[in-house]
Order: sequence, then C-alpha cells, then structure tokens
Amino acid sequence: MLDMKFVRENPDAIDAAMASRNTTWDRDRFFSLDNDRRAVIVEVEELQAKRNSTSKEIGQLMKAGDKDAAEAAKESVRAINDQVAELNARRTEIEAALTELMAHLPNIPYEATPVGKDETENPERRRWGTPRDFAAEGFEPKAHWDLGTELGILDFDRGSKLSGARFTVLAGAGARLDRALQNYFLNTHIAHGFKEFIPPVIVNREIMYGTGQLPKFEDDAYHTGEDQFLIPTAEVVLTNLHAGEVLDAKDLPLHYTAGTPCFREEAGSAGRDTRGIIRQHQFTKVEMVKFATPETSDDELESMVAEAEYILQQLGLPYRVISLCTGDLGFSARQTYDIEVWLPSYNSYKEISSCSNCGDFQARRANIKYRDPSSFKGTRYVHTLNGSGLPTGRTMAAIMENYQNPDGTITVPEVLRPYMGGLEVIG
Repeated sequence: MLDMKFVRENPDAIDAAMASRNTTWDRDRFFSLDNDRRAVIVEVEELQAKRNSTSKEIGQLMKAGDKDAAEAAKESVRAINDQVAELNARRTEIEAALTELMAHLPNIPYEATPVGKDETENPERRRWGTPRDFAAEGFEPKAHWDLGTELGILDFDRGSKLSGARFTVLAGAGARLDRALQNYFLNTHIAHGFKEFIPPVIVNREIMYGTGQLPKFEDDAYHTGEDQFLIPTAEVVLTNLHAGEVLDAKDLPLHYTAGTPCFREEAGSAGRDTRGIIRQHQFTKVEMVKFATPETSDDELESMVAEAEYILQQLGLPYRVISLCTGDLGFSARQTYDIEVWLPSYNSYKEISSCSNCGDFQARRANIKYRDPSSFKGTRYVHTLNGSGLPTGRTMAAIMENYQNPDGTITVPEVLRPYMGGLEVIG
C-alpha cells in the first residue's frame, strides 16, 4: 500500500505513476474522503476539549452547591459523548472507504524501471547459453507434451479426469524429476544462505491482502469456503511470517525459501498456454523471499536474480533476462526482472522466474517494520523482495525439450542425477 501522506502531498506524481502503468486513480474521491476524515478528526478533538472543560466545571459546580447547573453540565457532557460516538462511527466509514481506494492502487514504479506500455517494450538485459540447433543434429524436436505422453511421464487425460482442464498427473520418472528439481533448488538456496520453511498452503484473507493478492486479484485465487484461500505462491506465506512484527536491523537482510504446491484459477488467461505444463492450476514452485533495509534492497534484488540464473546455468538451460517496463509491472512490485528460458516448442523464450523488489509496499499492508537505534529513532518499514527459484513444472518442460534425444528419450542434466538415483536417461 502506498504512503497516504505521500499521496496527499504528491498527487501529480501519483497521476504520472498510474499513467505509466496504463491505469488511473480517483484523485477527486481520494481528496474528498481525506478532507472529510481530517474534518471529522478536528471536530472530535474540539468536542473532546469542550467535554474535558465541562467535566472540570461539574466538580466545581458541585462544590459550590449549584446542583441544577451541575446537572445541566452533565447533560451537556452526555450530548457531547453522543456526538463524538456518531463522529467516530462516521470516521470509521470514511477510513474504510479510503482504505478500499488505497488498496486498489498499485505500487509506484522505481526510477530504474523502464517506461513502456506493455510486454513488447520490456528491454532485454543479457543472455546466457545458446539454443540447441536440432536441425544441425538432423531431427525435429518434439514439444514436451508429446515427449511426456510418449514416455508415460505426463498424463494429461487422467489429470483432466481427476480435476478438469489444466491439471496433469506426473508419473514414474516424471514424478521423480519434479521431486528432484524441488530438492535441488532448495538445497542450492540453503547452501547460499537461505532459511527453509514448510508453511501452510491455506491462508486467511488478511494474509492474502498483506502481499497484494487481495482485493484486486480475488478472481484468480482458490477459495476454500471459510474465507480462506489456497496460496498462489509461497511469497504470500513467507512474507507474512513477520506480519505485525518489528524486526531488528542487525538481523537484516533475511533470506527465506520454501517449496510448496501453488494454486491459481488463471481467470484471465483463457487460451494462453493451454497445452503442456506451462500454465497449470496446480504446480510446485520453490520461492525466494527477502526482507531488507531500503539502503540494501536494490543489491538484494540483483543477488536474487543471480541466484535464479545460477540454477539455470547449472542445469545448462539457455535463458535471457529482461527488465519489466512500467506497463507490464506486477501490482505490488516497484522493479522486476523476468528470466525467460528457451523452449524449442515455442521457438522463443518463456518466463520461468520473476524477481521483484516491492519496496515498502507490502510491508505497509502487512505492517512489517524494523528498528535500528544506531541510525534513527522509532521504526521504519522494511523492503520486501520475492522471486521464483524456480517452478518445477516449467523447469521440467525446459529440460525435456532442451535435453531430448532423436530416439525420444531425455538426458538427465548432470546436477540432477544424484537426486534421480543416478539415472542418466529417461526412456
């Protein structure tokens, strides 16, 4: 959530930020509500001062024996209390409306975020690896959905039978590969200083709100029936581990990771990536989350991207890194790098990791602060960061397509073989 004081004092900056994101905000309603709220506060304070003064008079009147005047003063106090109660109820209504308006405002893009209208204007930062030349090897590569079906490791029909479209059963070496990837990702992150968690995958409404999934993206979330939700990413639970807490600056930065099932309705993705395991309603993903000071969060974002790149390099998968422009930036992010892996079936790069610095946007919603007595008095909001490190499904698809052989088998990348019981080829 944005700082209300900043919004009040810099409405033109908010206009520009929303315009760069191809959206708008109701500036007039914000100031109308904000002015009403402040007017109510002033009126309440004036009434409270009058009540305090009148209350003092009651004692004096009682001492003087003027009971009638004292009773009149008491009646005046009761009337003031009624007025204050009505005004406080009005203030609650105004603040609820103001909070609802603010909850729908996305984060302000960071100065390092390129300005652009949509994904077509995302600048490429760098590439690693060279896509395999299958033509030079004399065979036509297959898509992972065909490879997986022929090898019996991906079962789309049974997934659909069990749960509907965009659910897949992983079988045999497919299930083992998914598990191997998750273990490899987690072990790598742990070796690089991340702390692992196994969190719940069902969360309360306020937890989804804390990271910005609600209220804007409620249609994409799976409800469980008791105003709880299945998590769309472990970012939700890892970030909210410290909701309502004050951290110590000496403990920052904190690096957290978790591998969890993730659930997404994909309400706005009709017709996109309908084949294979690129866009599923249920998938496994290893997530990275960081808590940092404002002074160090930029460096923490760069190191988070490097962490995801390291894993792809160890797997030998060609990729590129792009910087999301303002028109393609996620709701809670102020700056984002996407890593896209090469997929022969698309003959292009496809997103496999998204690493974002959210600044203090999520911390304001979840009320996560830190204290540093050596630098300032009181507390400040931390900066939160999150990134995929990585999703097992998309990584599996990339391995299957990039490591396929002319006979339809799939070579297992060397770094995964210890996690696959020494298996070198899936056949």
